[in-house]
Amino acid sequence: MIQNKLALIALGANLPSAAADVGETLRSAASILHENQNTTITTFSRFWRTPAMPAGSGPDYVNAALTLRTALPAPELLALLHDIEADFGRDRGTGRWSSRVLDLDLIGYGDLVLPDRETQQHWMALPPARQLTDTPETLILPHPRLQDRGFVLAPLAEIAADWIHPLTGQSVAQMLAALPDRATRGMTPFAMREMPVLP
Repeated sequence: MIQNKLALIALGANLPSAAADVGETLRSAASILHENQNTTITTFSRFWRTPAMPAGSGPDYVNAALTLRTALPAPELLALLHDIEADFGRDRGTGRWSSRVLDLDLIGYGDLVLPDRETQQHWMALPPARQLTDTPETLILPHPRLQDRGFVLAPLAEIAADWIHPLTGQSVAQMLAALPDRATRGMTPFAMREMPVLP
């Protein structure tokens, strides 16, 4: 099947899964994506250790990012990511920003804006207090918190620094440079850049 759409995926975890430690869980999830007939990983960042937010709320996270080519429409790709999370024991009912065994976020899908510019801008401008409680009922692309998250942008800058946000016109590298120091404080890359073990 032709795989011609470029998707950006953020990976994270701070609890071991039933089968593996955090790093191996991320590698295994990436391998499952690569083995799927509709997705092929093209680049994979280093792992980054990231303090849990808010401070002291749980173990440090391991974060990474990957790019893949896919034949799946964005909603179907998101459903695949959620299925992989569930296979590793992710409980999506534990609340936002809670500790988790696996988090796979669809960050961007080419230059696609979903569902429309106005809805996207609403969620991008959502005040921090409401980010804890408000959840969109539809897929929002690019991810509305992309420009605020050092734990997404730092790994992503290693592999897709030139990707342009279709609404703001800023590249990943520019968004990372614009972050305040606190957004990446305590983040440390701790593994050599490597692809997961792929067939």
